[in-house]
Amino acid sequence: MRGEATVLHADLDAFYASVEQRDAPELRGRPVIVGGGVVLAASYEAKARGVRTAMGGRQALELCPDAVVVPPRMEAYSAASRDVFAIFRDTTPLVEGLSIDEAFLEVGGLRHIVGTPEQVAVRLRERVRAEVGLAISVGVARTKFLAKVASAVGKPDGLLVVEPEREEEFLLPLPVERLWGVGAVTAEKLHRYGIRTVGQLAELEAATAERMLGKAVGTHLHALARLRDPRPVDTTRRRGSIGSQRALGSRPRSTEELDLFLTQIIDRLARRLRDGDRVCRTVVLRLRFGDFTKATRSRTLGSPTDRTAILLTVAQTLLAAARPEIAERGITLIGISLSQLDRTENMQPELPIDWGDEQRLDTVLDTLRDRFGAASVSRAAQLGRDPGWSSPVLPEHE
Repeated sequence: MRGEATVLHADLDAFYASVEQRDAPELRGRPVIVGGGVVLAASYEAKARGVRTAMGGRQALELCPDAVVVPPRMEAYSAASRDVFAIFRDTTPLVEGLSIDEAFLEVGGLRHIVGTPEQVAVRLRERVRAEVGLAISVGVARTKFLAKVASAVGKPDGLLVVEPEREEEFLLPLPVERLWGVGAVTAEKLHRYGIRTVGQLAELEAATAERMLGKAVGTHLHALARLRDPRPVDTTRRRGSIGSQRALGSRPRSTEELDLFLTQIIDRLARRLRDGDRVCRTVVLRLRFGDFTKATRSRTLGSPTDRTAILLTVAQTLLAAARPEIAERGITLIGISLSQLDRTENMQPELPIDWGDEQRLDTVLDTLRDRFGAASVSRAAQLGRDPGWSSPVLPEHE
């Protein structure tokens, strides 16, 4: 016998663009694009005209010439996310965050206290609208996978409950692209075999799906198509990495400009580490060249750190090694990811090198920014230069 539909997947609608429309009433009802060179987010008015996340800015404006383009404001999005997650955790202690704008909630234990899972979802949506001023879509189902699919189908600003007895009726007619983990490449492979719906994939033998897609992917997707997803809501799950990137457009960039962008990105990410009492061990440099090919360069440290100076030195070394390729092919995007994250309390004491002055500088800068705002103080390399920030390494999910 199947269990009860007690898992909620809550997903903020067109998150970055919705925050912009919330904060600027003149943008409401108008097509809004967040980001210039690359679309980081689009309002539903812009999406209706064909604009999509990660699309080039020029193409987006060709599709929607009357769109209002606004620069990203990551501090505003982070603040809105914190407010929404506070409501999640006030609803249930069993919260698994997936990204800045979505989470799973297990609410099965609330029936005798608050009400049914659907009633909990209704109240959650009302609170996010009233307290944060944003629309949120919620899917309710027996498993995380089905709840996530339900919230996507229910968008925008919807609530969809998939009761256990109608799971097949809901899932099997959907296109295979709705399966969690099916991107453009996997979808194309399935289409070549004539597989276009979840039901058609479910009808295959598992071995056939594995031959089509490879053992790991085939096994996973075939199980989902047959409604097998045993994963519980994981409240211990922590983000494995953090990152930021900047789209640079197509014009040539000088060495000084790239160094500035790198310093801005590292400065911001190092502060995020310290704010979260986290350290990292691996620095990853992400580049997109003028021919739209991508490359990554990484270095793993001997011991984890949250020190801006150490992280910046490593990133600058990685960038220096990539300069010949940049000179030959041009560059349209630069980004940094910090991975292998751990808690500061788990960090081993450092040996002889004295980073005391840098640590004090980090502390002073963090304190000033907390009190007077993120743009109140900069490192010398940034004086008089563009302080603009970009998106996280992964665009927001919508």
